Amino acid sequence: MSWVTIIWSTIASACITLAGIYLLVWCRNRTAWVNLLFSLTAVAAAGFAFSELSMMLAETPGQFGTALRWGQVSIWLWTVSLVGFVWLYLKAGRPWLAWATCGLRTFALLPNFLVGQNLNYREITALRHIPLLGESVAVAEGVPNPWMVLGQLSLVLLVIFVGDASVTAWRRGDRRKALMVGGSVVLLVLVGLVESMLIFWGKVQAPLTVSPFYLCLVLVMAYELGRDVLLASQLVGELQASEAGLRENEERMSLAVDAANFGIWIRDLARNEIWASDKWRKLFGFAPSERLDLGAILQRLHPDDREGFRQTVGAAVAGEGRYEAEFRVMLPNGGIRWITSHGRVEFDATGQPVRIRGASRDVTADKQAELETQLLRQQVAHVGRVTMMGQLATALAHEINQPLGAILRNAEAAELFMQEASPDLDEIRAIIADIREDDQRAGSVIDRMRGLLKRQNLSTRPIHVGELVGDVRALVRVDAAARHVKLDVGVPGDLPPVRGDRVHLQQVLLNLILNGMDALSGASLEDRRISVTALLDGAQTVEIAVSDTGTGIPDDKLAHVFDPFFTTKPDGMGMGLPISRTIIEAHGGRFWAENNKSGGATFRFTLPIAEEAAAK
Repeated sequence: MSWVTIIWSTIASACITLAGIYLLVWCRNRTAWVNLLFSLTAVAAAGFAFSELSMMLAETPGQFGTALRWGQVSIWLWTVSLVGFVWLYLKAGRPWLAWATCGLRTFALLPNFLVGQNLNYREITALRHIPLLGESVAVAEGVPNPWMVLGQLSLVLLVIFVGDASVTAWRRGDRRKALMVGGSVVLLVLVGLVESMLIFWGKVQAPLTVSPFYLCLVLVMAYELGRDVLLASQLVGELQASEAGLRENEERMSLAVDAANFGIWIRDLARNEIWASDKWRKLFGFAPSERLDLGAILQRLHPDDREGFRQTVGAAVAGEGRYEAEFRVMLPNGGIRWITSHGRVEFDATGQPVRIRGASRDVTADKQAELETQLLRQQVAHVGRVTMMGQLATALAHEINQPLGAILRNAEAAELFMQEASPDLDEIRAIIADIREDDQRAGSVIDRMRGLLKRQNLSTRPIHVGELVGDVRALVRVDAAARHVKLDVGVPGDLPPVRGDRVHLQQVLLNLILNGMDALSGASLEDRRISVTALLDGAQTVEIAVSDTGTGIPDDKLAHVFDPFFTTKPDGMGMGLPISRTIIEAHGGRFWAENNKSGGATFRFTLPIAEEAAAK
C-alpha cells in the first residue's frame, strides 16, 4: 500500500473516530449541540479526504471529475457545520454573515451538479501524473468553471465571519477560545483557499492536499472540546463535593434547629405557596402532607391573636422587613400552645416583597414559668405589704383611734344635749357633722390599709404622681410624726401622669420611706428629713426619688442592696428592695440607689408616661 493511501486513509479514520466520540457525547446530552456540529465537521473532513484520495488515484478524467464533484458536497457540509460550531462555541458572530456564508455555499451546489463536470471544471481534458511521497498521483488539466467563484467567495465569507466572532469573543474575555478555535479556522481555511485557487485556476500543477489542514483544524477543535469536557468533569467533581458539604451543613442546621425547638416556614408571595418543615407543622398541628395556606394557618391562631399577627406581618411586608410576634395556637386536640415567631421579608430589585422566611418556637413552658414567677412575685409583694402594715400598725391604730375617740365624745355630748327639755338643734347638727367627718377620716384610713393588704394582679392605668405620693404620705404621716421625721414632698403640678398599678407603686414608695425613716434612727432630731421628689426624665419617663439625711450606704454594700435577703437592719428580711425593683421593672422602669454628697442615700426609679399624655 502506498504512503498516499496510508496517510489520507489515516486522516479520514482519525476524523471519523473523533466524530463518533463526540456524537456519543451528544447522544448522552441532546442539548450539547456544539458536539453534534463538531461531529458533522469531522465527518465532512473525512469525506473530503476520501475525495482527495480518489482524485489522486483516478485513472480517467471522469473518475477525477466525479470525485471532485462529491468532494464539494463534503465542503458544503464542512462549511455549514463549521459556521454553526463557531456560532455556538464562541457565542458570537453576526447572523447575517452566517446566513450569507451558508446560503452562498448551498447555492454553489447548483452549478456543481448542473454546469460542467463540477464546480471547479467545465471539462477535464486530461490527467497528468506527478510524483508525491515516492509515487505517482493524478493531476487534472482542463477548462476552469467560472462558477467556482461562488465556492471560493463562500470561503472568504467564512473567514470574515469567524474572524469577526473571534474578535467579539476576545473582547468579551474568552481569549483562549478566540485564539485557538477562531485563529485556527481563519489560518487553515485561508491556507486551503489559497492552495485550491492556485490549483483550480491553473497557476500551479499539483494535487489538492487540503485534508491535512482540515485534520489539524479538527484536532484543534477536538482538543478544545475535550478540554471543556475535562473542566466540566472537574466542576462536576467539585460540585459533588460542594453538594456533599452542603448536605452535611443542612444536616447540622437541621440538628441545630431541632435542638433549639425551631420550626421553619417560607411563604412565596408571588406563587402564594407556603413550605414548612416537619417541626413547624408539628408545632401548629398540621399533618406532614397537609396543604398549607395563610387562611388555614390563621384559623389555628387564637381569635384574640389573629388580628395582631396579621398586622405585624403586614407591617413587615409593607416595608419594615422584619417581624416578631407571640401568639397562641389552638391545636386540633383542643390544647393551647404558645408560639414565638421571628422572620424577615425579602424584596426584589424594584422593592416589591417576594418571599417571607420565618422561624417559630414553642414557648409554652416559658410562658407557664413566667406566669408562675408572676404569681410568686405577687405573693411575695403581698407578704411585703403585710409586713409594712405590721410596721405601721401602731401609727395606724393611733390614727384610727383619734376619729373613733372624737366620735365617742361627740356622741356623749349629743346624748347630754338631748336630755334637755329644749335641746339646741344647731349644736346637735354640728355634733352630727363632726361625727360624719371623723367617720369618713377613719374609713379613709381603713380603705388605704385594705387596698395595700389586698392581693391583686398588676393592673396599670394612668396615675397622677402627686396623688400617688399624697396617698402614701397620708399613710406614714402619723408614724413620721412619732419618729420626729419631717416629710417633704416636691411634685410639680404639671407633671404628666404615669402608667402603673396604684397599689404596687404605693408599696414601693411606702417601703422606701419606711427604710429612710429607719436609716434616720441615729440622727439628731433636727436633721431627720425624708424628701420625695418627682421630675420629667426625657420625653417618655418620669423619675421619682426618695432621699434621706442619714448616714448613707457603705460603699462595699451599695452594689448589693437589691440582692435578695441582703439587709443592713438587725431584724430585716432583705426582701423589700428586691420586691420593689421587681415591681418597677415589671412597669418597664429602672431602679437604682446612690449616696448623697451631703450625707444620706437616695433611691430613684423611673416610670413610663401614660400613652394618652405622651401623645399630646
